[in-house]
Amino acid sequence: MESYQLNDQSCELLMEQPMLPTRLLSCPDQVCYHVTYETKTLRVKSNRNGKETIWHLCMQSAQLRLQWIDSSSVQPEVSELLAAVEASFASYPHQKKLALFIPNRQFKELFDSGVLVRDEDNQVAVYVDLFWQQARMWRPSIFTQVFPIRYVFSHGRRHPLRPPKPMGTVYQRYITWLGCTLTFRAIELEADLSRFNRWMNDPVVAEFWQEAGDLAKHHAYLTAIEADPHVINLIGCLDDEPFGYFEIYWAKENRISPYYDVDDFDRGWHVLIGEPHMRGKPFVTAWLPSISHYLFLDDDRTQRLVIEPRADNNKMIRNLAQCGYANTKEFDFPHKRAMLGMLSRERFFSERLWVPRGTTPPHSVFLS
Repeated sequence: MESYQLNDQSCELLMEQPMLPTRLLSCPDQVCYHVTYETKTLRVKSNRNGKETIWHLCMQSAQLRLQWIDSSSVQPEVSELLAAVEASFASYPHQKKLALFIPNRQFKELFDSGVLVRDEDNQVAVYVDLFWQQARMWRPSIFTQVFPIRYVFSHGRRHPLRPPKPMGTVYQRYITWLGCTLTFRAIELEADLSRFNRWMNDPVVAEFWQEAGDLAKHHAYLTAIEADPHVINLIGCLDDEPFGYFEIYWAKENRISPYYDVDDFDRGWHVLIGEPHMRGKPFVTAWLPSISHYLFLDDDRTQRLVIEPRADNNKMIRNLAQCGYANTKEFDFPHKRAMLGMLSRERFFSERLWVPRGTTPPHSVFLS
């Protein structure tokens, strides 16, 4: 647990300085690599067979440049290149573009998927907003085709038929400022029930969720979620240690739909952080952008995310606003006065909102 002990001051200092990580765990296409970066040399080493490729990464003439320099070995594989690119943008998070110098004959699929493009100077480049929309980097298992559209009715609402609920780990991302891997995984009812019960009875959680109760109540709660095709519940973990619960819903079928101009693929979410030692700035800057990222990767047709915290939950509303969610209005649910927050896909990727900000508003992320 010592690697998690960042205080507020150290987190603010982190956000004010360029992030130059010396290590990164990257898992494109479910192949894991340890990446180290020091004195302009980036090393990508496979966890599976120990193979290592060497790259030169630097700023030159205000341009971020990545070049494969290990000419004595075979050409890098696609997954090795993807890991090197992720580490490049993690090391220089304010850069929008990476110039790439590699033999690219075998990388046609990366041009086809938008990872690689040719810029106005005919130089091979990677644009960060396109790269961070590549689900293969952070989704351990993805469908090759989006789920087709067929309209159905439920609870009097017309909406697209939703895909089957996921199983296992649905998202993984190495968090450089925590030095650990954040994952979201599908909840396992029997294995997670006692933990969920403990979290729901935490006074901080109960104040806003108002779902305190015994194991029987929470078993019924989770069983109802399991039977509802429009809701997915996930457990957030840091290096496999559970810290929070996330409820993901399709907004079209949700109680929120009458309160705004809902689209077919809008998503919404709720969260509780159950472990007190994993609350606070360093952790919020990890999980809040990551849950947004996961939802945009889950279906390319999702253009907006919505969330409706209680209107008096000032801390959550402030954190959401500083991570790109616009506070659109207050409204009355039957059970609470709520604030409608909304984040667009375009804003998330164009403003690189997966990275903590620490300069001037509106990009500062002094979360609490």
